Amino acid sequence: MTEFIENKEIKERVILIGISTGDGEDAQASLQELSELVKTAGADAIDQMIQKREAAHPATYLGKGKMEEVKWKIWETDATGIVCDDELSPAQLRNLEEALETKVMDRTMVILDIFASRAKTKEGKIQVELAQLRFRAARLVGIHNSLSRLGGGIGTRGPGETKLEVDRRRIHQRIGQLKSELEEVKRHREVARQQRARNHVPVAAIVGYTNAGKSTLLNHLTGAGILAEDKLFATLDPTTRKLSLPDGQEILLTDTVGFIRKLPHHLVEAFKSTLEEAKYSDIILHVVDVSNPQMEMQMHVVYETLRELGIGDKVMVTVFNKMDRLEGEVLLRDFSSDYQVKISAKSGEGFSELFGILEGILRSRRVYLEKVFPYSEAGKIAQIRKAGQLLAEDYTEAGIAVKAYVPAEMFAGFFVDAGE
Repeated sequence: MTEFIENKEIKERVILIGISTGDGEDAQASLQELSELVKTAGADAIDQMIQKREAAHPATYLGKGKMEEVKWKIWETDATGIVCDDELSPAQLRNLEEALETKVMDRTMVILDIFASRAKTKEGKIQVELAQLRFRAARLVGIHNSLSRLGGGIGTRGPGETKLEVDRRRIHQRIGQLKSELEEVKRHREVARQQRARNHVPVAAIVGYTNAGKSTLLNHLTGAGILAEDKLFATLDPTTRKLSLPDGQEILLTDTVGFIRKLPHHLVEAFKSTLEEAKYSDIILHVVDVSNPQMEMQMHVVYETLRELGIGDKVMVTVFNKMDRLEGEVLLRDFSSDYQVKISAKSGEGFSELFGILEGILRSRRVYLEKVFPYSEAGKIAQIRKAGQLLAEDYTEAGIAVKAYVPAEMFAGFFVDAGE
């Protein structure tokens, strides 16, 4: 009688390893975040260990004594591998694997793995594969052993094992091909941006630390219907929706990928075309999770990433989110932004104040227009309705008398057309 054996993927049980170069609190908070990343990637963090050092060991990440402790802990807990809280060099990865005789991963591999499972659009998949291949091209020797083991798990999603074991020449060929595909996608995105500019539709990019509530905010404001989970990097692909404000003005809101500390450079580079949505926006909505004890650090990471992307000249609105989770009065301020507002994206608390801020910003970017249009130019009234704010229209013998707020370039165009 033939016996069938079900081939199940074994859930990985990993030990988290970190280096503390300071008082230890930051390392502990970083490991807590790594634990959430590992959970999102589908593994269990069963233990964690921190070594105090001036810097990571250049060859082995950990000191010799700590490596012996880790080896004993792996045996004691029956762990399937370890995850280090920093990006390991090829030598560190290889030496740790040989010394510990187990699967070794780092924070970057976990983040790349999550991104691979989250990417849904063509652009997202191209960007993830590009980041993975760039990362692995420099680590072909270091990761060969861990990826040749059975069972899959973290680090094996995305391009797949066969692609990971090809030589450097073929990897670089694939990188070149992906970059060409990404350029094509970027051209389409640029066309869409130019169309928005011609229509004079302002854009606000929603940025923030991962899991700050960006997607929940977009869903509540526009009914976008995108995935909003209490997980890191729940959404990866950008979503743009139109928001009609109470005073009749309209604005496009774009949800962007979340930021995180120690964000791999490969990802920042690969996702530049997506992150550029923030660069080409008119307003930045910086969503902050006020319930997170690491709120100040998270805000700093977001501003540093924006600076890295060359984004610093935008109108910045800090949206202090998850106020419903706070008990008592808490002093909330951000000296780096132009406006601040306290909200709950879940309940809608504070939305009227947010709308008021957006209406004021949009109005300040527009010019007051009072003009009589001949009936032959009635189509311009529709343009004003679409891109500006029509306050009044009166049909007279001379034409249509209009009072409105319009974008400066539209205002100038009306008088150029009329030869005034």
